[in-house]
Amino acid sequence: MRKLVVYIACSLDGYIAKPNDDLSFLDAVEREGEDYGYAAFKESIDTVIIGRRTYDWVMKNLKTFHHPDKTTYVLTRSVKSNTDHITFYKGDLKELVEELKSKQGKDIFCDGGAQIVNQLLKEGLVDKIIVSIIPVVLGGGTSLFQEGIPERELKLIDSITYESGLVQLHYDIVAK
Repeated sequence: MRKLVVYIACSLDGYIAKPNDDLSFLDAVEREGEDYGYAAFKESIDTVIIGRRTYDWVMKNLKTFHHPDKTTYVLTRSVKSNTDHITFYKGDLKELVEELKSKQGKDIFCDGGAQIVNQLLKEGLVDKIIVSIIPVVLGGGTSLFQEGIPERELKLIDSITYESGLVQLHYDIVAK
């Protein structure tokens, strides 16, 4: 069965962005030739779920979508025209994920943002969390985890420490 995976980076104090969606703190761990396992992870997925704000940030800052070969659902409240691989989705998130999980395929990647991650956690739809801890304390910004998500037990599958100081933690969510 397909799994929904949250793969994300955050500061040591749990922020995925500084105020104003500033991701510059990620630059602290940039190393030529080091992708922290991202290329291998991308091979394990064929579908991406991403929030509209995160999608808009990517399109503004990267100019091209970073998953052109993946089926992508951009969660939005507004009507937009779909493309070959991108569907702008206004429906129920739980229904979408349950439908995607019922189909054959590789895993499903939640590429943010925090509102989407937390909604998926509240609905009990996340199967794995891979979080890269950036060695910085931001003191404010967009928090990865918000109040109101249910308590869930996690099982540590792997932890990897990199020369840059980044620590990557791989967890499965224990089924209740």
